[in-house]
Amino acid sequence: MNRIPVAQPKLGGKEREYVLDCLDSNWISSVGKYIGAFEEEFAKFCGVKHAISTNNGTTALHLALVALGVQPGDEVIVPTVTYIATANAVQYCGAKPVLVDVDPITMNIDPSDIERKISPRTKGIIPVHLYGHPADMKAVREIADRHSLFVVEDAAEAHGAKVYGRKVGGHGNCATFSFFGNKIITTGEGGMVTTDDDELADRLRLLRGQGMDLKRRYWFPVVGYNYRMTNIQAAIGLAQLETIEQALSDRKKIACWYDQALGDMTDKIVLPLQHNWAEPVFWMYTVFLREGSGERRDAVMRELDDLGIETRPVFYPMHVLPPYQEQNSYPVADLWSPRGINLPTYQELTHRDVHRVADGLKQVLERI
Repeated sequence: MNRIPVAQPKLGGKEREYVLDCLDSNWISSVGKYIGAFEEEFAKFCGVKHAISTNNGTTALHLALVALGVQPGDEVIVPTVTYIATANAVQYCGAKPVLVDVDPITMNIDPSDIERKISPRTKGIIPVHLYGHPADMKAVREIADRHSLFVVEDAAEAHGAKVYGRKVGGHGNCATFSFFGNKIITTGEGGMVTTDDDELADRLRLLRGQGMDLKRRYWFPVVGYNYRMTNIQAAIGLAQLETIEQALSDRKKIACWYDQALGDMTDKIVLPLQHNWAEPVFWMYTVFLREGSGERRDAVMRELDDLGIETRPVFYPMHVLPPYQEQNSYPVADLWSPRGINLPTYQELTHRDVHRVADGLKQVLERI
């Protein structure tokens, strides 16, 4: 039986046409028409003034923090449940990621836990839109405004998600996106920073290109970074962006299939939940075992793998990983993260595939 991967890209638009145009024209590096076009269209998609492309999502995060002035000794608040790049980008600046617990409904940053972690050294907050469900940006912004903190949305997994009807990407000082191969749209590797702040956009562009003055070639007023996206990456990204509404629709349909196929298993698993102010995009359809530990979750995943079904564990909390290990308790993360499983979620997943995954999960949970 064919193996069902946990994720795979769909390259069904003009990706080949645009990439061949890059090759035919010899514009293959970090200069070319597709870079500007991709940035312009992505800014329109997010409803913001500026989009600054980068070579991956992690460099987008680092670039944003540097442009916002994060320095050694500063503190930046991040949720303990996130991909490690969120915390690493803070560490790259010589600053300290300060961890907070997560909301039991969505596993996103818990606003009620943020304020007690704020200190005189706190400079900002990075809410993460985990697995496609947006964080509570209204509550986060209220806290940030009250304490004069910046907000960087980590929207790597949430292209097109909405908070109170507005897409992510414009709810903070800036937002960062990833276009890795398993994301909703991909450039293979790539990232983007979005913002409505003209001055911040200028700093981002300056720092992205080794710090070279944007109006005076080979004059470097600051130390910058080589975080530029290539024209080939942007060509793929532009083609992907042209079909994003279909991608979002397909993922919503797949989530509905899963809801129906797993609806009789709610005594054993928790299906994805959402707040009424949110419109998630289902980057990953994620379930949680109602009982058991990480060992049981891992055993379930191994059994599914034996059935030809690839899955992923929900991210380990930062506070249990060696670089950021703490003795502090994070009750929601400690309880639910070890029980979480990302099921296969990608555009070309069929209704039959979804039922095969659901049936496999039922069989495994009956045995384990």
